[in-house]
Amino acid sequence: MVNITPGKAYGFFTDTSVCIGCKACEVACKEWNLLQGNPPVFGDGYDNTGSLDAQNWRHVKFIDNVPDETTVAGQGKAWLMMSDVCKHCQQASCMEACPTGAIIRTEFDTVFIQPNVCNGCRDCIAACPYDVIGIDENRGVVQKCTLCYDRLQGGLEPACAKACPTESIMFGSVEELRATARRRVSDLHDQGITQARLYGEDDKVYGGLNAFFLLMDEPEKYKLPNAENAVLPRRNNLGGYLGVLGTAILAVVGGLVALRRRRQPAVATPKGPEPTADAASAGPPAPAPEPRTETETGDER
Repeated sequence: MVNITPGKAYGFFTDTSVCIGCKACEVACKEWNLLQGNPPVFGDGYDNTGSLDAQNWRHVKFIDNVPDETTVAGQGKAWLMMSDVCKHCQQASCMEACPTGAIIRTEFDTVFIQPNVCNGCRDCIAACPYDVIGIDENRGVVQKCTLCYDRLQGGLEPACAKACPTESIMFGSVEELRATARRRVSDLHDQGITQARLYGEDDKVYGGLNAFFLLMDEPEKYKLPNAENAVLPRRNNLGGYLGVLGTAILAVVGGLVALRRRRQPAVATPKGPEPTADAASAGPPAPAPEPRTETETGDER
């Protein structure tokens, strides 16, 4: 039993090498958080959940890693299984993108969305590099894993970790979990399982993840960004932001020039000479004489 103390950082260490794909974590998460879930849809594998979203805060991935043609059973390869969840990043891009301050960091160093502050703008959905956030169409707010914030406040471990039968999902203080993870990967390497590696336990990926993993292959196989690609949107798009800044400066300069022109006095239009008093009193000009006929001029014959 973990002694949960406010002010310390807590999270998950998920050891994918012992995940059996039972989905007990998914069920426990939905039951505790009253998530309705989505209708199950099977594709070409065993995954009936699809992805993380507003109704699935835990998602067990099934990745066929076995070659189609083998000389021996699997050539030492096995299916990759991974219970995916919100990473509760130290550099949380969803928190940076939120315009209302609805996304906060709790006293347990977890990333939490306040539903009564969220306006449903979906900026965080676009910003999240792990696609863990979804919109609840009924409530009009976004949702994701809270790391069972209400259970932590009551001194209880998250429901998914409690339900995991193989302890693939471990809950505890981040500092202690990191030490456990490093011992575990060292043991696997000693057993000749050299492909085992840790993901997110250090600050190379978004400043460190409070929910990190032991993987049995490269991060890309699990559809996770590697350390080279794990950069915040604002850092990754520096050129685009400079372009926007330049356009804004030009717009401001153009506005100031237009304003200055509006404030300048108008140039007077030249006028003709003013009429004299005699011309004004003379009345309207006399009509032009009508043309005379031949009879009137005396030329009649």
